[in-house]
This record gives sequence, C-alpha cells and structure tokens, in this order.
Amino acid sequence: MGLIRFAVYPANLLSDWPEVHAGYLTGADGRIFPTRIEILNNIVGCRRTSSESAKFHVVWPVQGFGRIVIPTASLPEREEPYLLAVELARGKIVQVRNQSAQWELAGLKIPPEFNDPNRAAHRAFSRAAASQTQPEESSALANDAIRYACEAAEILTRSYAAQALAGRLQRFGTLPVSIGCELMGSIPSAKESELFNEMFNSATVSIPWTMIEEVEGEYNWDSTDRQIEWCESQKQMVRGGPLLDLGPGGLPAWLTRWEHDVFNLQSFVCDFVETAISRYFGRIHVWEICSRINTGGVLNLTEESRLTLAARVFDVARQVDEDAQLVVRVDQPWGDYQSRGLLRLSPLQVVDALLRSGVGLSGVNLEIANGFKSFGSARRDLLECSRLIDAWTILDIPIFVTLACPSSANPDPYARSQINVNPRVWDGSCDEDQQAKWLNLMLELLVAKPRVAGVFFPHFSDADPHNLPHSGLLRADRSPKPIVEQIIAQRLNHHRKA
Repeated sequence: MGLIRFAVYPANLLSDWPEVHAGYLTGADGRIFPTRIEILNNIVGCRRTSSESAKFHVVWPVQGFGRIVIPTASLPEREEPYLLAVELARGKIVQVRNQSAQWELAGLKIPPEFNDPNRAAHRAFSRAAASQTQPEESSALANDAIRYACEAAEILTRSYAAQALAGRLQRFGTLPVSIGCELMGSIPSAKESELFNEMFNSATVSIPWTMIEEVEGEYNWDSTDRQIEWCESQKQMVRGGPLLDLGPGGLPAWLTRWEHDVFNLQSFVCDFVETAISRYFGRIHVWEICSRINTGGVLNLTEESRLTLAARVFDVARQVDEDAQLVVRVDQPWGDYQSRGLLRLSPLQVVDALLRSGVGLSGVNLEIANGFKSFGSARRDLLECSRLIDAWTILDIPIFVTLACPSSANPDPYARSQINVNPRVWDGSCDEDQQAKWLNLMLELLVAKPRVAGVFFPHFSDADPHNLPHSGLLRADRSPKPIVEQIIAQRLNHHRKA
C-alpha cells in the first residue's frame, strides 16, 4: 500500500480539525483514490493501494475565507514527511498560475489588482520553502502564502466572470440562462409572487413520489396540480422533478418488498414515470428524471442497478414525450464520496455512462450544497468552482446548477430532514450576509459560463416545509433575506445595455 505523510504545525491544529479525516488523494488524471487517514502525533498519513504520485486534498482554515478545500501539488512518496502547509501553498499557487495563463491565452485581460496578492503569495511561499528546517515559522509563512493565493484566485475568477458575461451579452443580447427556484409543494402568496417573478424566470414543480403515492395504487396529484397552475398563471417556465430520488428514503416505503426483484421494481418505477409525464404532457417540457444517481442509498441498489434503472426510466420518458428535455441531477459533483472506497464511479463517469447508453440525456444538474453536516460537498473557493464547471463541459451537454447554503446555524422548525448546519466552514458566523455573499459570487460566475443553461435554488421561503435548513431566500416570517436584492440586481444586468 502507498503512504504519503505530512507534518502539521502548529501541532495543536489537529485538536480542532475533524475535517482532516475527510481528506483524500487524487492521481494525475484527477481520479480519487480510496484514502485512509492515519494520525500519529502531528503526522497525517494518507494510505491508498497505489504508490504513484498524488495530490492531497483537505479542508484547511484560511484567514478571510473560512475552511475550504486546498490541494497540494502532485507529490511522490518519500520517507520524510512533507510539511503540509508548505505543500498546500505550493499547490494553490500552481493552480492560480496555471489558470491565469490559460485564461490569458484565451483572451482574458488580467486585472491589475491581481498582481499584488499574487506577488505576495510567491514571496511568502519562497520564504516558507527556504525555512522548512524551522517548521513552525515555515508553516506560518505558508499560511500567509495560501491566504494571498486565495485572494488572487478570487480576483482573477471574478474578473473572468465579468469579462465572460460581457461576451455572452454581446453575443446574445439577453442572457440565455434560466434563473429559477424549486417550489417544494408551496404556492407563493400574491406579494411573494410579485417578488418571485422579479427574481426568476423559471420554477421547478416538486413531484415527490413518496407523497404522491404513499399507498400503492393511490395517487394524490393535488399539490402538483396547484403548483403547475400557479406557474402558468405567472407565465413562469415550468420544470418538473425530480421524479425519482435515488438517495436514502427517496422512494415510497411500499417498494421495499420489491428491493430484490429488479424486474418488478423497474416496472413500478417506469409506471410512475410514465403516469407523471403523461399527466403533464404539453405543460412541462423540462423533466429532471432522477437525483442522487451517483451516490445512491435507496433500497441498497448497486451502482450498476441504479444506472440500469435510470436508463430504463429515461427510455420510457422519451417514449412518452419525445420532445421533452430530460435531465439528471448529480450531488457531490467533485466526487468526494469516492475517498471512502464504497463507490467506484466518479460523478462524471456516471453521467457519461448514461450518455453512451443513448437514452437521450439532455443535460445534467450539478447540486453544490455548502455548509451542511454529512450532506453536500466540502466548501471550495470560487476558482475551484469554476474549474468544476469547466471539467463537466467535456460531456458537451447543457449544465444546470442548484446552489444551496444556510443563513443560520439555529434549529430550523420547518426543515423536514435531519440535516444539520455546519457553521465551521465560514470565516465568521453563519448568517444571512455569508449566504448572500456566497450565492451572489456563485451566480456571477455561473451565468458567465457558456455551457451553463440554468441556475436554481432549493426552496423559496423558510416558512414553508423544506429539506435543507435555512436555505430559503425568504425568512420564516416571509421577509426577504439580503440575497433577494442581489439576485434582482444581477437579473437587471442580464440584458445588453443599449
């Protein structure tokens, strides 16, 4: 088994650093190795089956940015432990340098304000690398280098977003991107409807099978009907789904008796999908067929079983409505879950398998959920999020993104799930301003990406039942959070100025 070791200074960092156990190694091609983290005193050991060079990705506290995933550069195995802070600084600086060169080659004008933090990062790293015989001092300098590199990365990425957005507007006049929100079974009031229409041009109608057919053969479409009628009255573009949630508890409880009968299970699933799409034929033109296809968890279905089931369902959906756009949702799109060794396929490989099967997949919805415990992805900076979208463009299909992050760490009385908020990811408290800042930066970036066809939010108001705590855009008293004003301001900029 291969082993790469890192020395951590100051050593007391390990006493308040549980995220280290979620660290993982990746190969030169980006694949994630199943990684076992071993800690002895101040040494972090990363063990995997391969012995080739690898990058270590780990959540690291960065002043001004909170706890974000930072990668090292590619490192070979050696007997002596690497100094972790120095290698993280090296990795981040290399990432920023490579990305700036790539964008500059593509015609991006590097902003002047990028130069100062970029030079400061290189100076601090040079001193850190030269003083590794004094590990405490070297680590402190390396942490400064990481902070400066993250500052440079954010300036660079925001400049890219502004210039790319200007290019899209110059080409199209009006931005060809859907900005929408999931209704989660609730209908906005008259006043909220006005605000919703000012913010969005699309709405997603929830079609939860677990609620529609709680008892086998007994359907209740009332909530879905009301949502679609509201969307049509507001002239919102309607998206439906997900029809199937392949995560834990995502399918009706009565299906468990067919868990080991694949053919009957497929029959029930396809029957529901056919019934739903037929019922709303001509009213819903974009269907999110399934979610959690890459991580799974429902009925103990294997990766192969989930892919086979999804392919069959897509085939049925295409037969019912051959003109509909059929989308699949992927959670944890960086594939962090692979580090546990339980799943073999990366998120991109799962979607690529569906594409190669010829089922008529029209797009992929990447769910980026930050700030939750045991749910979603570890937090990345803006540059890492940009690189993620770029990586998915290789599939040559439209990309949709669902963004979620909480505005409070307090208990949420209207949350239906047992998901908890993780306030540690932010630099400072988990509050509405942090939510607004992150969502606003992400929206700025995503609408500038040529392959991004839509950006969505998980629910509108925290006053209505929802899954992710405090992730709505309105408070529990139905007053708007700060992000509302910022979304409206961005929407006004999505048209070419005369």
